[in-house]
Amino acid sequence: MLDEDKRDLIEEECGIFGIVDHNEAANHTYLGLHALQHRGQEAAGIATVDEDREMYVQRRMGLVNDGFDKQVLATLPGRSAIGHVRYSTSGDSTAGNAQPITVSTKYGPIALAHNGNLTNAGELRSRLEGEGSIFGTTTDTEVIAHLVARSLADDLEGALFESLRRVEGAFSLLAITPKFTMAIRDPHGVRPLCLGHLDGSPVVASEPSSFNLIGAEFDREIEAGEGLIIDENGNERSVRPFEERKPAPCIFELVYFSRPDSNVFGRNVYEARKEMGQILARESHVESDVVIPVPDSGVPAAMGYAEETGLDYEMGLVRSHYVGRTFIEPSSKIRHFGVKLKLSPIKSKIEGKRVVVVDDSIVRGTTSRKIVAMLRETGAEEVHFRVASPQTTHSCFYGIDTPDRDALIAAHHSTEEIREQIDADSLAYLSIDGLRESVDASVDEDGRSSFCEACFTGDYPVSPQTIEEGGPASTSTRIDSPDPEKVTEPPTS
Repeated sequence: MLDEDKRDLIEEECGIFGIVDHNEAANHTYLGLHALQHRGQEAAGIATVDEDREMYVQRRMGLVNDGFDKQVLATLPGRSAIGHVRYSTSGDSTAGNAQPITVSTKYGPIALAHNGNLTNAGELRSRLEGEGSIFGTTTDTEVIAHLVARSLADDLEGALFESLRRVEGAFSLLAITPKFTMAIRDPHGVRPLCLGHLDGSPVVASEPSSFNLIGAEFDREIEAGEGLIIDENGNERSVRPFEERKPAPCIFELVYFSRPDSNVFGRNVYEARKEMGQILARESHVESDVVIPVPDSGVPAAMGYAEETGLDYEMGLVRSHYVGRTFIEPSSKIRHFGVKLKLSPIKSKIEGKRVVVVDDSIVRGTTSRKIVAMLRETGAEEVHFRVASPQTTHSCFYGIDTPDRDALIAAHHSTEEIREQIDADSLAYLSIDGLRESVDASVDEDGRSSFCEACFTGDYPVSPQTIEEGGPASTSTRIDSPDPEKVTEPPTS
């Protein structure tokens, strides 16, 4: 899409998938990543370990289907594999930033795939560089690799635990080595990670939607602060390497990121979003004729809104699923060009009607304004904008690509001011209490939710001081070599 419209989106950074002791490890990882494609569409990678304990990796720019075919997958032998899909947040596209990151250490080779951001990555990176470390990427994941390489632990498992105890922020991490695969979540459990089994083989993924595609059975979520060690024969061992902290799973996973057919943090995503729409209708119903969603993320909430109010539900906007990342814009200016590439109005469902349009969030307001204008041009008599989440007032530092706070429209404008800017007849957001009700959140005696709601409330699980010192660091990636990277060099520290 056009850069102007891309800036008005909130994007997830990545999804991870792994499988141990299966004769089609690479192929199933490819399929698992395909099911996680919504979490990252700019780069994909797979690392495997074969029976001789040698490691191989292939990384590609673009969609999983575009970069991995039978020939590429054939270069990834072995019965254990991990994979990664990602978005970019900052910096240029460089080959070295692709994941899984693979390094050789004194303990042997290791590959890492990471979902989330480390809030003290900048501080740790500066310290490591001052001690002589040379970085080949700008990702915070490489910070973990350098910490592992410099560890004085007795073995690789201990080095991983020691290194992860030094980082702050969000990480759902997969690590593959010649002897074991590790799946681990940070003590707050910000990003999701779940465990399943396929023909007796352990499978780990950001979302269980991956399991549905390959026919694996969902077992459970890996808990906040839990590490799962799986040896090369598929034997599992649960460990608790961190001091216990209050869990703070990201509520925006349920609002927007996770697929509707997933269960995340013990909640069914589709049902949670539908209830968001129902509560939104109870809080802010307006006289109108039809409810339409902003597809695809606004669909369940719009259905809930229509069901609660008894209004007709219509797909008044049709989304194109064949929109790439960039376009050549015609020399003759087309009104709302970027939005029209993605959304096309159905005139018969809009013309002459009072329309309630439901979206999951408003970021900068640019896209919302264009949608309202397009509906008016199509003949809507009134346009009432409803948002199935509270105002996004703070940036995320835990793995979501939100703009700087200065660019978030709700950080500096009232709801009425935003309504005027997007030119809607009315505007209403779901309240924070309504959101909590829809996801069954609890609130402790200090008023803190059982979820991370920092993007809505500014209540960060990690202190703002740590965030400012470290800050997130992630970039887009590109590797187009047809040959796999075989990690067999002599181990180095």
